Amino acid sequence: MNFDKKDDSIIKELKVKHLYIRFFDVDWSSQDNEPVPVADIRNVKLNKSQIEITPSVFITNEVFLKTNKGQLDTLALRIVKRINQISIREEILPKNDFQEILIDCDWSPKSRENYFYLLKQIKKSFIKTKLSATIRLWQYKYATKAGTPPIDKGLLMCYNITKPNDLNTENSIGTSRELSQYITHSKYKLKLDVALPLYSWAVVFRGNQYKGIISDYEQLINGKTKGREIAPNKYLLKEDILIGKTYLRNGDLIRIEKISEEELEKMISIVKNKIEIDNQTKISFFSFDQKYINNYKIQNISKYYARF
Repeated sequence: MNFDKKDDSIIKELKVKHLYIRFFDVDWSSQDNEPVPVADIRNVKLNKSQIEITPSVFITNEVFLKTNKGQLDTLALRIVKRINQISIREEILPKNDFQEILIDCDWSPKSRENYFYLLKQIKKSFIKTKLSATIRLWQYKYATKAGTPPIDKGLLMCYNITKPNDLNTENSIGTSRELSQYITHSKYKLKLDVALPLYSWAVVFRGNQYKGIISDYEQLINGKTKGREIAPNKYLLKEDILIGKTYLRNGDLIRIEKISEEELEKMISIVKNKIEIDNQTKISFFSFDQKYINNYKIQNISKYYARF
């Protein structure tokens, strides 16, 4: 994860004060029959003195469906140790000097007990540090069913609202109409920060079957390939092409997904209408990437921030 001079310039121009940085993931290992940390971040090169950094750890739901309490006790210690090791190795902050740690998991009612137990164990090692967790929209709307995690505050993720593998989905990243169907109340028991989408991608179907997602899709829509637009944001390929490491075939259907400026404005209004926003609330846009920032333009992103 390297931030070049242009990245630093964007941070300054947008007056970014805070970044969530994904330190590593935790997944279930069938070979070891236990949860294991994977995919450490390396080479975090940015002017760290300018901004507050919150380490983020993504944990698959499978981990909590297969672990027992003893394994979770061990996992909590390993997570704390690895956060500190990465922080020291990457010269981000001294041990335990983070203001906040974020745990990211799309837990389910079946995994809730184990997940909440792990959060309590992690919190024991970060007494002076706030522990936060991501809150999916369904977990917000159906809080009674999902439960409220034992943390200091949540990060409400206002994107990835529907599944991309449905051919009939309009935009799996989200629409203001769908968002309004989830943010229907203002009674969530935790203080919430808010994350909104600032990214785009292309969803690929072959013979009506979902084939995956690609992020480097620009050549599909800028005339460099033999494809034709058959509906708004939908393209039918007329040749075989290689994009990055993804091989696409003649006849593949490509659905471009991006949140329009108008839709983002509507989504912001929905959030502000139901979520308590004050000067302590963190407003984040996922994700920090020059490509997405160039697409939306710095002046527009600054305008979105100003709405809060």
